[in-house]
Amino acid sequence: MDVGATTETEITAKVIDSLYVEAMVLADDARAYFDNFSREEREGLAPVARVAFSCEALKVTTRLMHVIAWLLARKAYFSGEPGRAFAPTSDSLGTVGHTDDITLAGLPPSARTRIAASIDLYDRVLRLDGRLREVREVVSPARNLMQQLARSF
Repeated sequence: MDVGATTETEITAKVIDSLYVEAMVLADDARAYFDNFSREEREGLAPVARVAFSCEALKVTTRLMHVIAWLLARKAYFSGEPGRAFAPTSDSLGTVGHTDDITLAGLPPSARTRIAASIDLYDRVLRLDGRLREVREVVSPARNLMQQLARSF
């Protein structure tokens, strides 16, 4: 068995686990903020800014759900679950609308912090997705099957 591939697989699995924990914590924080703690801040905004605030809350949720779904599929793959979850042709990380700087500047600091954190996490997972796709394209199908068998036993 290729020791380098095993080490990379183990490191990648740990990175996936770490990102998953981060995503869940951020999702819980964002939910609590946008559902409960932001009411006073939201009510102090102009009507157009309130709409922008609501749209950005949806974008944060969408970003985080895409990230969490992607991470769960990869966690399943690394735990040895069968299926297409990590096949080179499987879906990549979903796309989310861009948050423009002008809209962002008009939002409360607490909202901007959470929006920026969701964008940062999304961008890191997007880079990881690209990196893993490059690696998967290089690995031969026979080696991939051998690695899956090795993980199963």
